[in-house]
Amino acid sequence: MVLSKDDPNYQQCVLTVMDNIADPDIQFDQNGVCNYYHEYMMAEKEGVYKGADGEKKLNELAVRIKESGKGSQYDCLIGLSGGVDSTYVAYLVKKLGLRPLAVHLDNGWNSELAVMNVENIIKKLGFDLFTLVINWEEFKDLQLSYLRASVVDIEVASDHAIFATMYKLAKEKNIGYIISGTNIVTEFIMPPSWLYKKMDYANLEDIHNKYGKKKLKSYPTFDFKKYVYYSAVLRLTPISILNYVPYNKAEIKELIKKELDWRDYGGKHYESIFTKFYQAYILPEKFHIDKRKAHLSTLICSGQITKSEAIAELDKPLYDSKELEADKEYVLKKLGLSNEEFEKIMALPVRKHEEFKTDTESKRRYMSFLKKTERIRRILKPNK
Repeated sequence: MVLSKDDPNYQQCVLTVMDNIADPDIQFDQNGVCNYYHEYMMAEKEGVYKGADGEKKLNELAVRIKESGKGSQYDCLIGLSGGVDSTYVAYLVKKLGLRPLAVHLDNGWNSELAVMNVENIIKKLGFDLFTLVINWEEFKDLQLSYLRASVVDIEVASDHAIFATMYKLAKEKNIGYIISGTNIVTEFIMPPSWLYKKMDYANLEDIHNKYGKKKLKSYPTFDFKKYVYYSAVLRLTPISILNYVPYNKAEIKELIKKELDWRDYGGKHYESIFTKFYQAYILPEKFHIDKRKAHLSTLICSGQITKSEAIAELDKPLYDSKELEADKEYVLKKLGLSNEEFEKIMALPVRKHEEFKTDTESKRRYMSFLKKTERIRRILKPNK
């Protein structure tokens, strides 16, 4: 049973807007401060580089990336969705004099505004763009599988494909660095129960095998063995570049509007029509998750907004009623679902991803194989 704010057991963090409605597993100290606040402060202390130190480390990093990319057409990869984070990454990479290949995912759900933002960024910065166009019928079948499986992280279908493509491109084009827009000061807080591992192909495959109807012939996949190969053998290095620079969301929006003609979507990850519908309707209605609580709490912790400002934002409706009606009609039509079918899916009991196969066992077997191989290698080629 889901708590309400009127329940005597309801508790909200005294510093953030995280509460035990958002996450039943939340913990509070004797002063009513939640674990997410403390975890954020530790992450910021250890992972955010400020002032001259951040500038120095960033410049040193840029030198290493340039050195590693000598002789190659590109020295790094960047993902480009057209959102705030990825747009600012593109802007910074240009200022640092790097030579990126920008990678964009077209899964059939991009808004016209997202397409326009990406085109503006590429044109103004002069970058090459690789667009991964996923076979729509395969991707639709995979998304429907996740909906019918009744698991929380439907976005694995998109995220897995983009990660698989980025790593494959890095190998093909001899690129040693992937620069991402993930960062601590605007998106660190996220309850584990709201997400699932994007790289777990075993989980994705099992969900699709149970609920899918089409073979995934061209959909990009990425299993644990490939991850070990790319990370350990090819030494491909992911970099969260935004942790090295001052990153105030409101200020950066104004900067990229001015420099890149960027236009705002009105919500985090709302550049995708499906993601908007998923985050603003499916998550709160079926899973009782309002992601704004996590995003706003992170901004409180990083000093970008006050708690009262966050509460005022949460008081606003997630969806304009007319906009919801139009988006719901569009999403259901595109997925080939009737309203009755969709409501049945929404009414299904919530299931955990771990109720399906996971890569835990395959990881164990593979790591055991690697250890045995190493022992055999040492026996056959002992140190002299």
